[in-house]
Amino acid sequence: MSLGYAEKLSFIEDVGQVGMTEFFDSAHVLQDKIEQLAKLVEKSRHLVVFTGAGISTSCGIPDFRGPKGIWTLQREGKPLPEASLPFHRAMPSMTHMALVGLEKAGILKFVISQNVDGLHLRSGIPREKLSELHGNSFMETCPSCGAEYLRDFEVETIGLKETSRRCSDEKCGAKLRDTVLDWEDALPPKEMNLAEKHCRMGDVVLCLGTSLQITPACNLPLKSLSGGGKIVIVNLQKTPKDKKATLVIHGFVDKVIAGVMELLNMQIPPYIRIDLFQIILTQSLSSDKKFVNWTIRIASVHGLSAPLSFIKSVEVSFSNNQNYKEAILDAQPFLLKRRTVRTETFEIFLNLKFSDGCGCLNTQIQIPFNFELSTMQDQESAEGFKLDKNATFEKMREVAIQDSSCGQNEVVERKTVLVPKSEVTVHAIVTNVKTFDYQLSNGDVKPRKEGMNGLVMTRKQRSKGRKRKTRL
Repeated sequence: MSLGYAEKLSFIEDVGQVGMTEFFDSAHVLQDKIEQLAKLVEKSRHLVVFTGAGISTSCGIPDFRGPKGIWTLQREGKPLPEASLPFHRAMPSMTHMALVGLEKAGILKFVISQNVDGLHLRSGIPREKLSELHGNSFMETCPSCGAEYLRDFEVETIGLKETSRRCSDEKCGAKLRDTVLDWEDALPPKEMNLAEKHCRMGDVVLCLGTSLQITPACNLPLKSLSGGGKIVIVNLQKTPKDKKATLVIHGFVDKVIAGVMELLNMQIPPYIRIDLFQIILTQSLSSDKKFVNWTIRIASVHGLSAPLSFIKSVEVSFSNNQNYKEAILDAQPFLLKRRTVRTETFEIFLNLKFSDGCGCLNTQIQIPFNFELSTMQDQESAEGFKLDKNATFEKMREVAIQDSSCGQNEVVERKTVLVPKSEVTVHAIVTNVKTFDYQLSNGDVKPRKEGMNGLVMTRKQRSKGRKRKTRL
């Protein structure tokens, strides 16, 4: 299991109340409360959602204070839960995607999250409508220019420390930092200020899957009360803010929110994950000009030294009329070097094997190899091309939904480098497709089971640490 954040946190003796008892409203009471919540959401003018670890438990990510929470098990001296899949492949829950549907419909105005799992961003909530109070395990930021970089791998540090990468802006180049807070770090002012602003504007603040114990974040929903706003809490445990709430619902968050969406006659969008990687083909002539020495590399778009987290291995083969030896690249960097006769033309076939957590086993890429032709093309233009990624991604999503499958890939960028002679091609590939069902035959609302295991954490803020600049 990638305990990631939990293992990296500084030790602290008092993490607050753990092992909290779970409560469940009866079926009749629960349905009545879901209907009340649906009316509040429908009538809201500025809906704000405040989320905690409880919205990600159905993704296979454990919470902290429940009967099987991370901190509960630690205090009891019990082993932590084993995860069958890596944290970086966790997929958004039904609740995450329902919030995307509400945002696209113009109902949800802002999301405030205490989670570091990055699932709100992955689900499709716009960055400008999201405050990640405690950071994001997959985000790096530039302390100089404020640029943010969302990665497909878990950043190696926490505590706003320097990472091994630099800002890609040529005018900047500063060392990047992680965005996840440790115990002694203060909440980032820009995230906090936006969250407070929207809570004050909110006529409904919907708290989902949070025990509302961690200060100062837990006091944010109360900011809505001075303007006549209402607080709704959906959580299995009781919270210190229950008495301030207009409505308290004890039930699974996914079931409650799916029920609300059904009453509003709104569809829950599917989740389609698209990952990027680059193929670099480098060529040079031998000293006698008779042979081409070439190298092919499959790498992360985040840098040659960054992990390519979703590819397990690469099988390399060639056209049927060639006798070149096939190769299996099963360790990063995925790199193959060969020498061929200058005048030969052939096809290179790459069979990419995906890691655990991807929705399909593999995909194939075909690359034409023609040194003479590529040399003429390079002389004509070294600019390459770059497609509209958003438009390409949208078409890929449509196909993935229609086919109910993943593995589709498209070239979204191609550029050439004259010295050393190289062609760099960026590919986009659909690696997960997840749809949701409202109801089973017994009437219980339930998502299709495709959760991934990992880890998500919250923390208590107790000091005024250094400030962090974030560009939204």
